Amino acid sequence: MAKQITAEEAKAKAAGMCSLAEKCVHDISEKLKKWNISEEEAGHIISFLLKEKFIDEKRYARFFVQDKHKFAKWGKTKIAFALKNKGIAQSDINEALSQIEDDNYQEQIEALLQNKLKTIKYKDKYDARAKLFRFGASRGFEPNILTKIIEKIEI
Repeated sequence: MAKQITAEEAKAKAAGMCSLAEKCVHDISEKLKKWNISEEEAGHIISFLLKEKFIDEKRYARFFVQDKHKFAKWGKTKIAFALKNKGIAQSDINEALSQIEDDNYQEQIEALLQNKLKTIKYKDKYDARAKLFRFGASRGFEPNILTKIIEKIEI
């Protein structure tokens, strides 16, 4: 059985985690629960981390949006949903999403859909468009933008 971790050890460990990568309150709360830290102690630890700027939800949201957009190729809807599930404030989500440039965003969607078109089997252009739409929607791209881009793609 693992040794019980003290509140001070948990505080140091959490601060170390936050130093290595951006974390939000939700992430750290989950870790503290896993380490069997009481709710009262967890509250103190999180307050300390927020006060000392180890955790900054605005900063976390900016980096999360940047990573998921650039590397995971997620759309704004999926990113916003994930951030909301982590308890990030809607104003911070909106501010972070505003850093995505519309031109770059639409180019990314079009490139993703063009690549997907090469890999799918379809009966006719309507079937292809439906499959592309479902794929784009599953990635979290907005229906109105998907429709516009799919109409431009030569099938």
